Amino acid sequence: MAQVLLTADTARSLVDSVDAFLFDCDGVIWKGDELIEGVPETLELLRKMGKKLVFVTNNSRKSRRQYSKKFKSLGLDVTEEEIFTSSFAAAMFLKLNNFSPEKKVYVVGEDGILDELKLAGFECFGGPEDGKKSIMLEANFYFDHDKSVGAVIVGLDQYFNYYKMQYASLCIRENPGCLFIATNRDPTGHMTSAQEWPGAGTMVAAVSCSVQKEPIVVGKPSSFLMDFLLKSYNLETSRMCMVGDRLDTDILFGQNTGCKTLLVMSGVTTLPELQSASNTIHPDIYTNSVHDLVQLLEP
Repeated sequence: MAQVLLTADTARSLVDSVDAFLFDCDGVIWKGDELIEGVPETLELLRKMGKKLVFVTNNSRKSRRQYSKKFKSLGLDVTEEEIFTSSFAAAMFLKLNNFSPEKKVYVVGEDGILDELKLAGFECFGGPEDGKKSIMLEANFYFDHDKSVGAVIVGLDQYFNYYKMQYASLCIRENPGCLFIATNRDPTGHMTSAQEWPGAGTMVAAVSCSVQKEPIVVGKPSSFLMDFLLKSYNLETSRMCMVGDRLDTDILFGQNTGCKTLLVMSGVTTLPELQSASNTIHPDIYTNSVHDLVQLLEP
């Protein structure tokens, strides 16, 4: 399938055909804690043109509040309401599915998930605290777990260990009706500006393998996040453009939900990967970075 490169004409046509731009963050807006060149000018120009901007990230390490602070620290004025994270999506999934307030949530992940669950009114535990716990595989060692856990949420976790894997597995396997929720299945991510690191998908795969069960995925490319976004904004998906650096999450998410799609090469996807005969996910348009929009649109 022919790939369409962003040009002055395709940029103008794209901007005229959409009311909202959905941006991934890692690899599109920033890498680690470093802003990608030209991002402030691009966001400013699109806002001046009256476009709605939404930031949709699979990274569950931070809550929406924490992400809002990160945007501010990088000089970008983005409100909490414009940010949709997979940690927020996990909490909203429980809320929309009337998860019992009597039940607890066990978290394999970081503060972002815990914070969003608490804000939504759920009792949760695990997270970084359990990263300090260890076990001894000795004869007759019995590992106890809380029988009132009704959901296990697995996301990106730099404190992932054998203790958490066993705790999550026991809850899913032994607690009747316990939900197994994954924030996302990204295999890797730009956790620092210097290199890629294992993504949440690696933690999800470990738990999934242990319990021999597939999780409910709430982040991209699942359409759950979009359904929730559409409830929050009066927008049509055909008038939105998803901008991302990953084919299998961002671009697929856009395609699954009926958005236009723009792939940027500032993150994980390379041109050879995009043009490979084995690639089956094709964005509407591709370009080097979001900064190209400004350079092509400004007279």
